[in-house]
Amino acid sequence: MKENRFDLIDTGKRAKTAAYILQSFSHEEKQKGLLAAADALEENADIIIAENKRDVEKAESGGTSAAMIDRLRLDEKRIKDMALSVRQIADLDDPTGQILEEFERPNGLKIQKVRVPMGVIGIIYESRPNVTSDAFSLCFATGNAVILRGGSDAICSNIAIVDVIRKALEKVDITPDAVQLVTDTSRDVAGQMMKLDKYIDLLVPRGGAGLIRNVVENSTIPVIETGTGNCHIFVDETADIDMAVNIIFNAKTQRMGVCNACESLLIHENIAGTAIPAICKSLKAKDIEIRAGQKAFTLAPGSAGDMKPATEEDYGTEFLGPVISLQIVSDVDEAIRHINKYTTHHSEAIITNNAENAERFLNGVDSACVYVNASTRFTDGFEFGFGAEIGISTQKLHARGPMGLRELTSYKYKVYGSGQVRK
Repeated sequence: MKENRFDLIDTGKRAKTAAYILQSFSHEEKQKGLLAAADALEENADIIIAENKRDVEKAESGGTSAAMIDRLRLDEKRIKDMALSVRQIADLDDPTGQILEEFERPNGLKIQKVRVPMGVIGIIYESRPNVTSDAFSLCFATGNAVILRGGSDAICSNIAIVDVIRKALEKVDITPDAVQLVTDTSRDVAGQMMKLDKYIDLLVPRGGAGLIRNVVENSTIPVIETGTGNCHIFVDETADIDMAVNIIFNAKTQRMGVCNACESLLIHENIAGTAIPAICKSLKAKDIEIRAGQKAFTLAPGSAGDMKPATEEDYGTEFLGPVISLQIVSDVDEAIRHINKYTTHHSEAIITNNAENAERFLNGVDSACVYVNASTRFTDGFEFGFGAEIGISTQKLHARGPMGLRELTSYKYKVYGSGQVRK
């Protein structure tokens, strides 16, 4: 018997048709769809949780790490948070239709540069089923249709979430094809999706370094590269130690399996003897393994038992778990050089009471988000006031950092004439 294959071409055609419908939606029509979806998520939480349980049980039986299972798991609170995020996006100003520039030429042509939807956005992602509702909401709020391709580890959860959203849209007379899920999670179909440039206008990968690299290297569709997060925190010699300990503890341990968690520490040599023991004591409470350079053992011998020797590879690794690297530097310039060598261009922070060093760090570090005296965990669309984000862009063209509504738009020129012809 011939196996039924997922019809990606049909999905693309339906998404393109939906995009042409959505591009003319008013802000009120978009709000109606979003609020219907938010209500439906909460009303069908039991169904979504039951399907998510299937994914979690499969992950646990397969030996998936606790941090990755945490990314996968849904409960009533997380679904309420998903619905809240949808409602917050519905309340945001609609960027589409905004006039970015307006000018008149000497020949009388009146020209407007106007923000418009991208069209069809494809998203390839892993593990986190909350991305499903966030991605739909951000795309729908900007008049874009979206094709979602999640990983096999969350397929039951994603099917349930998309089914709930599509039915909610139908109930308020909106095309359900505004959101579609690729239910075939094979690599072959993922590869086909990367070539669907006839129907998909923009492709956004969210996941590990391997997934992102595969999409960037193989897609024929324009890609926004969302990054892995080897996020650094540098403790300057003027830092408040208690503040540094609290920020590092939060940045590393609040959620370890996320891209904005701290993975690498840099300590100024003049403060290392005091800072390292305090940091080790704090992280030890959460069983964090500290992999340190040799100089750390020399400057803080009393903490030697709490550290393991680091390898060169450790300084450039996104651990996504209970491991962190530590290196000693002589000044802020060495910290900047180290970060720029090993960074994934995501988020970095300096803990300091020296305004000059703070500005030097902010200007010298080549990352999307750079903090002074705050946790890297704030690199998030919700925390930035965007409602949510489609991803954290670590590239420099079109979008950088948390990608909210405006980053999911393009623009067109509207030109008004009165009979002009070119001579």
